[in-house]
Amino acid sequence: MSPLRRRLGWTLVTLSLFLHLFTIGCYSTQPDALAAFTVMPIWLWGAIGLLLSAGAFYFMRAPLSLVLSGIWALTLLIGSDEARALGHIGKPAPQPGPAAPFQSRKVLRVLTINTGNFYFGDPTDEILAWDPDIVLLQQTNPAHTAKIAARLYQGKGDFRTNMFNGVITRWKIRREDKNRVIRSQQLEVVTPDGSALQVVNIHLATAATDLRLWRRSAWREHSQNRKLRRQEMSVALQILSQTTDFPTVPTILGGDFNAPATDVVHRQLSRDFIDAFSETGIGWGNTFHRRFPILRIDHIYSTRHLTPVRCRVVETRHSDHRFVVADFLMR
Repeated sequence: MSPLRRRLGWTLVTLSLFLHLFTIGCYSTQPDALAAFTVMPIWLWGAIGLLLSAGAFYFMRAPLSLVLSGIWALTLLIGSDEARALGHIGKPAPQPGPAAPFQSRKVLRVLTINTGNFYFGDPTDEILAWDPDIVLLQQTNPAHTAKIAARLYQGKGDFRTNMFNGVITRWKIRREDKNRVIRSQQLEVVTPDGSALQVVNIHLATAATDLRLWRRSAWREHSQNRKLRRQEMSVALQILSQTTDFPTVPTILGGDFNAPATDVVHRQLSRDFIDAFSETGIGWGNTFHRRFPILRIDHIYSTRHLTPVRCRVVETRHSDHRFVVADFLMR
């Protein structure tokens, strides 16, 4: 083996190892200063790391490069959000039409969709196909929300709008707590058995999109953008705590987070909420962009008063997002 090949091999091994350690550190600690790095799915960096270690094996045929490739593969299997659905193989998925009972018990079906102000067309028919009990709409307007509500429940349901958000339900809305600062809604819905269900519809700040990571301004933009979303989530949770007996009341919280499932904003919910897709999701869970979904930014959470039993992401032609459908049992 020539000295050049050996030098190239060791250089690639070193780069792959450094990238692995850096990636693990960033995704586990999620520092705001490195938000531009962690906004990417971890498998993107894993693919680069695997290419580096494969290149090292090509140049020097060292077992160490194969070991490093195995470490990368294990990291991606454990750390990537997309791999979680592999553990749900064999579990049931929501199907179009009225939600089927689960273990002979009636379920609550929730759907969340960013309608894009109908820029891509009217998604009403696709929403109707799933016969949801509660619909969370983002990037909508009162007229569009009223139109969907009228067709979905033939005038027998209820709905509210606030700051380009909308919530529609087949049941009665008893109370609404409007938020004039951020794009969120909080409602109290009365279920058929008379119990109260809190519903929070979230549309966090639009994500930073500058991927020119060689520029300092891109890193600064992503850092500030993440801090803003975290502040918005804190405000929504604070209002929920101030206006209800949260976390002792059943609550659904969902919408367009503009943040992938690995983002630190989700850690604000981990104590009191369960992510329906992480718990029971089937199939490819990423929701953006609908044509080539690489990020799961649309989510449905519930408090532990509700048990998620089925969840899936559904492609639509009438949004730049895919939408999420989740079925829950009330405890």
